[in-house]
Amino acid sequence: MRVNRGICAKLQGGFLRRWWAAVALGVLLIIIAAILAGIFPKLIEVIVNKQIALKDGGRTFGWWKAPPVTPYLHIYIYNVTNADEFLNNGEKPILDELGPYVYKQRWEKADITFNGNDTISYKIRKTYVFTPELSVGSDDDLVVVPNVPMLSATSQSKYAARFLRLAMASIMDILKIKPFVEVSVEQLLWGYEDPLLKLAKDVVPKEPKFPFDQFGLLYGKNGTQPDWYTVFSGDGDVTKYGLIEKWDGKKFLGHWTTPNCDSIMGSDGSIFPPRITKDTVLKIFDKDLCRALPLVFQKEVMTNGEVPGYRFTPPSNVFASPDKVHSQQCFCPAGPPCSPEGTFNVSACQFDSPVLLSFPHFYMGDPALREAVIGVSPPVQEKHELFVDVQPMMGTALRARARIQINLAVSQVRDIKQVASFPDIIFPIMWFEDVIDELPPEMRSLLKMAVDLPPIARAAVSGGLALLGVIILIGALCCLARAAKRQEKLHLSNPLPANSTSNAKSGQLNPAFQNTK
Repeated sequence: MRVNRGICAKLQGGFLRRWWAAVALGVLLIIIAAILAGIFPKLIEVIVNKQIALKDGGRTFGWWKAPPVTPYLHIYIYNVTNADEFLNNGEKPILDELGPYVYKQRWEKADITFNGNDTISYKIRKTYVFTPELSVGSDDDLVVVPNVPMLSATSQSKYAARFLRLAMASIMDILKIKPFVEVSVEQLLWGYEDPLLKLAKDVVPKEPKFPFDQFGLLYGKNGTQPDWYTVFSGDGDVTKYGLIEKWDGKKFLGHWTTPNCDSIMGSDGSIFPPRITKDTVLKIFDKDLCRALPLVFQKEVMTNGEVPGYRFTPPSNVFASPDKVHSQQCFCPAGPPCSPEGTFNVSACQFDSPVLLSFPHFYMGDPALREAVIGVSPPVQEKHELFVDVQPMMGTALRARARIQINLAVSQVRDIKQVASFPDIIFPIMWFEDVIDELPPEMRSLLKMAVDLPPIARAAVSGGLALLGVIILIGALCCLARAAKRQEKLHLSNPLPANSTSNAKSGQLNPAFQNTK
């Protein structure tokens, strides 16, 4: 009771003086709390946008320049165990999947240039180190695989003049070139000297189509690559944050028939524009994919460190044939026949070699592709699906499995005796997965804080102000009610005499005052 009286006294005679000032303050605090609750997400959004922008010296820039992650490349090779029987007796090729052969990676941006227009240009340096303790086998293992340079040359000559095909057959006889080669895993991946490529480079005087005398599925990728990438920093327009504006000075590949298919506008897969929703379509560009690969929301996930994310995967029709999805016609500029269902023709980006990409084990592809060979097991989503887990508020990739299979589309050419018995077939050679399992603890902690702290801060600040406003408002109203009751009691306990009013009107003094005179 004394506390309440003390508060009322302060309200009436202290810093507020009047009860309505306290009411106004309480209402004002409640209004401010409501406004803060509404605009708090926008404030957080502004802070996030400023923090993630790629600026020299910033923490985000440092992570982008030299990602503090340890990616691993897992390689699986289809070893042909019946090459002679396949060529001579027409048997189905029998494949033995070997691997994984695991390479530890290190990624870094090199020759970084700030262009002054919200873009940054750079080259990519990726180094690969074989990791035997994680591998099943050695990179010295010998494998038998299709002779990609030879089969590419013969397939390309299918519609050339007959004398050219006969000349090619004679050259291959002299050089003892066969449809299959036995090489080590290291040679297959990083390069070996091929006599046909060497001859082509020596014979063709100017700008050969294939400018190397060695062949390897990953030839020239271990170390700094010559390609220039230009990306948006997000400082001016965060909706383009991390997206590639140009590749080697070009905004379009120049291979496909529509701007939408030919555009390179996509991420490199490590960062994406923030505020991703389940309706967002992410795009990843890699020059070897020969397109920007779309990804759509699949499900919510929880990654290491209890950081929530969204999983994005390619749509089921991403490698659909134009017969089923008309928009895919742009990827078949020469017209039918187009690449089979579940494969993507990247020959335009691979020196016209008939290379087809697919997902491992022809996942989401025509089952006939897998049934054309023996030894490729049915695809399993958990093992063969490509996916990226993304933190939706920040746009940071949390975990990834980039899985792609390399196949060779071989055409039968009867005038070249070395491949006269080689049927038209999509021959799988190898598949790989780029693996990022988790981010370092420091990044996970910051992402976790970025996810958990804003709702807590919003509730604490707006809730605290609202509670304070309610307390002041209720206190002021209680004091007002108490003051009104006290005033009413004073009037009831000290009533004026009944004739005081009439005496006052008549100008006569009260007898008590008259006696004083």
